[in-house]
Amino acid sequence: MRKMFIDSDSGYVPKNGQIVCGDVFLSEKMKNENRLTAVLSDGLGSGIKANILANMTATMALNFTINDQPIERSAISIRETLPVDPVRKIAFASFTIVDTEFDGQTRIIEYGNPQFLVFRKNKPLNLERRYLADEQVDIVEFQACREDRIVLFSDGVSQSGIGRKDLPFGWETNAMTDFICNTITSDPSISAHQLYKSIVQQAVVNDIQKPRDDITCAVLYFRNPRKLLVCTGPPYDKTNDSNVARKIKNFEGHTIVCGGTTAQIVAREWDEEVVVDMEHFSKDIPPISHIHGIDLVTEGILTLGKAAELLKYGTYEQAETTDPSRLLVDQLLTHDYIEFMVGTKINEAHQDPNLPVELEIRRNVVKKIAYILEKEYLKETELKFI
Repeated sequence: MRKMFIDSDSGYVPKNGQIVCGDVFLSEKMKNENRLTAVLSDGLGSGIKANILANMTATMALNFTINDQPIERSAISIRETLPVDPVRKIAFASFTIVDTEFDGQTRIIEYGNPQFLVFRKNKPLNLERRYLADEQVDIVEFQACREDRIVLFSDGVSQSGIGRKDLPFGWETNAMTDFICNTITSDPSISAHQLYKSIVQQAVVNDIQKPRDDITCAVLYFRNPRKLLVCTGPPYDKTNDSNVARKIKNFEGHTIVCGGTTAQIVAREWDEEVVVDMEHFSKDIPPISHIHGIDLVTEGILTLGKAAELLKYGTYEQAETTDPSRLLVDQLLTHDYIEFMVGTKINEAHQDPNLPVELEIRRNVVKKIAYILEKEYLKETELKFI
């Protein structure tokens, strides 16, 4: 596992009255190249047409960069490919490309978007820019350090609130910078997910809950990896019970146990009690429990199965905050490196024919979660079957 991790996340709110957002954020992590590439594109206008233009632009930019085309040439090629609005004489889409290596070496190409912001801890960084193509494309290169954050956003953010008495020119750079600095100061370890949410929510507030344009923000956060161990299912060989309990106790990070049998094994080996918490449950998921020394204890296959659905469809924030599967997803998304330790002993309870047909074998559910975390949320995972 590398020494520095890039936590990346984004979110959007469409223009009031629109279903589809005209901004698109795409990212790809290439572990074999120790590299992450991300693109934010803003299609002209809003709605489906803008979304198609932004999607086309972001896809082109991402593919050019991933395939190691010179980033400057790629930016100019994309700019020259984009059609120009005949009335306003501007391109039908703008874009920002971030190409960063896991050691922090970073290049950013920007065309038409509001200037991105970079923060070192809670202070803004002023970075030197060089310009290409009649000063329409600008490039920044710098060495990112731990606790640096890159904030990308569409003009729906920077122009939010425009025309208001207190925001006559919108949410300008100085005001945005102060807001982000204060947010980081109040929570120095705030995740990319929580920071972009704060920015998007404030932009919506600026527009008095009716966004006048598509609002999109993406954050890249360079930090030490946050490690999580998820243990589910008893080991195939009962003699390994003590090894599992020892692994959990000695793990340098947070720990989760999923499954009643697994929880009983850990409690027995540690000489602790399993205490059921009836305040955290939902109508279809059993309640969580507590074991001293474990950060979260849940039921097994049902909780894991629902967590996989919440991750797959991105609906975890709509789940009740007391739902154990929501608590599990929150932990998974808060961490960067997730190790799954999966017991392979068959649980006789899951042979009951009255259980739902879609109930999958534990290991397949965990494989699905790991795949989604890597593909959709850019996490690093490791599976160990015992």
